[in-house]
Amino acid sequence: MQPIMQSDVHLRTEVPADAAAIGAVTAAAFREQPHSRQTEVQIIDALRRAGALSLSLVAHLNGEVVGHVAFSPVTITGGAPGWYGLGPLSVAPGVQGMGVGTALVWHGLRTMRQQGAAGCVVLGLPAYYGRFGFRSTPALRLERALPGCFLVRPFERLIPLGTLRYHEAFDLADPGDWTFP
Repeated sequence: MQPIMQSDVHLRTEVPADAAAIGAVTAAAFREQPHSRQTEVQIIDALRRAGALSLSLVAHLNGEVVGHVAFSPVTITGGAPGWYGLGPLSVAPGVQGMGVGTALVWHGLRTMRQQGAAGCVVLGLPAYYGRFGFRSTPALRLERALPGCFLVRPFERLIPLGTLRYHEAFDLADPGDWTFP
């Protein structure tokens, strides 16, 4: 597949009218994923209802929503403030591998940093998220996460020590059940 021209993809903050399109893109993106419990749409909806979407970005291509990324607050034992979880990240199957997800993640990380975030975490493939500066560290952990798949991206020099907890909306998904190909 050819990368999409950056000028063709438009990124912006979610508006209320985007909710259905975000749900459709997310459901389609995760439908065939072996690590998914098919709860991503419900997680995003629960975060939205709780007012816990710290940043919700959509990617538009030819006037259609083709991608979405969510950032929500996380808590860390010891009370380290300013940390956020990235995800779910979804890209419509027809445009996966063309740079939409990359654009969403880079824009989201840049925005979170500009808003004063201390860092972000993600539960995902190290080969994909490593290109954004995410890495595994023993300092910060997520209980029952598969080794090497819980990744940290600090914006400051220090990574807090402790155990992390995602927003309760993520209780719909059990990270201990996730397997990555």
